[in-house]
Amino acid sequence: MNIALIAHDKKKQDLIDFVTAYKEIFSEHNLFATGTTGKLITNDTGLTIERFQSGPLGGDQQIGARIANDEMDMIIFFRDPLTAQPHEPDVTALLRLCDVYKIPLATNEASAEILIRGLESGWLDWRTIKEKRVRYDG
Repeated sequence: MNIALIAHDKKKQDLIDFVTAYKEIFSEHNLFATGTTGKLITNDTGLTIERFQSGPLGGDQQIGARIANDEMDMIIFFRDPLTAQPHEPDVTALLRLCDVYKIPLATNEASAEILIRGLESGWLDWRTIKEKRVRYDG
């Protein structure tokens, strides 16, 4: 599966800790991340991650394009709800695309734990069955 990893500045260490804790599971999948987040996770875990631009420079939009092209299966985005983000419209658009294209999305450790355990147990295998997916055409 293709998994995108994103974190706002104050949440980057939380995401690094989370990926480190589940490194064995993540190592079995294709990982993508926004710029600095991807670099930090790679440095701490050794995992191979395809990096996009940083979020404010278009990284969120690059991941959104992958979602719209059916090239992303899960998003783990540790958001900082207490700090205003200069690229909030891009963040909102990314979350909207996850809803439109039925992409599992975790925005904190609690929901990420559920998704990663589900991934490990095969509960997200429906994402790999292309012919059963219903695309939004409205």
